[in-house]
Amino acid sequence: METPADSERKPRGRKRFGRPRLLIVGCGDVGLRIVARLRDRFRIIATTATSLRTIELRTAGAVPLVVNLDIAHTVARLRGLSSRWIDLVPPPATGTGDPRTRRLRCACGAGIERAVYVSTTGVYGDRQGARLDETARPAPATERARRRLAAEAIVRRAPIHASVLRAPGIYAANRLPFDRLRAATPALRPEDDVYTNHIHADDLARAAVVALFRGAPARIYNAVDDTQLKMGEFFDRVAERFRLPRPPRLSRAMLQAAVSPAQYSFMSESRRLANRRLKRELRLRLAYPTVEAALAAMPD
Repeated sequence: METPADSERKPRGRKRFGRPRLLIVGCGDVGLRIVARLRDRFRIIATTATSLRTIELRTAGAVPLVVNLDIAHTVARLRGLSSRWIDLVPPPATGTGDPRTRRLRCACGAGIERAVYVSTTGVYGDRQGARLDETARPAPATERARRRLAAEAIVRRAPIHASVLRAPGIYAANRLPFDRLRAATPALRPEDDVYTNHIHADDLARAAVVALFRGAPARIYNAVDDTQLKMGEFFDRVAERFRLPRPPRLSRAMLQAAVSPAQYSFMSESRRLANRRLKRELRLRLAYPTVEAALAAMPD
């Protein structure tokens, strides 16, 4: 049986059963959805930070490779593995930049034909509910978003054909706020509430796939759906669909005292993002154009 180490020793460009290679860095839930779409077209090498997931990745149809992007010598294992890659790894939880993306970029070298980096819409910061597209100047308000913007800069300035997808809140049947609703965690009252953006995990996976083939170099794409909901309305829709209690609503001052700083930070930014590039340039037709459409299609 071939191992990841065997695949490392093969020269770049060599194909197995006629399939080119694709590297997915940080193959979690969205990564597995990408594997399901591309495993017949590519020989997929999927990285994970823990050996506990190797069986899951192999079963999904990928060649697992344990790589910790915080340890330089393990990142070196990626050198020469593929000329195409999709990066789904977030920056570290602390610090000012993104050394993970920098190490990955150095390991992959200049022989990258196509790359996709999945970032976050948090780089836009708070726009007080305004509508904006990819031409809006980033204004990250949190260290988390600043690290993401630093990662984008590393990718876009590299001499490779790389596109960036800015993703908002990702949801799916296995990624809904059931625990929050059951715990009766409060949300903002309507007059204080913020607009949020959404994308179904399947549509984000599909966006990454089409960007790999159609994305323009250094181009930014808002990977968002057509939903125009405030955060509390999203929770209400999920609660109604699955017959759970709606969350209590509080004023901003009361909510800040009732939730953790991390939870509150997600309730402090309001924006509505356009997805014209996603539809016109990448020609992606969303399977779930709105949260309501996705919830209606989910089993009870």
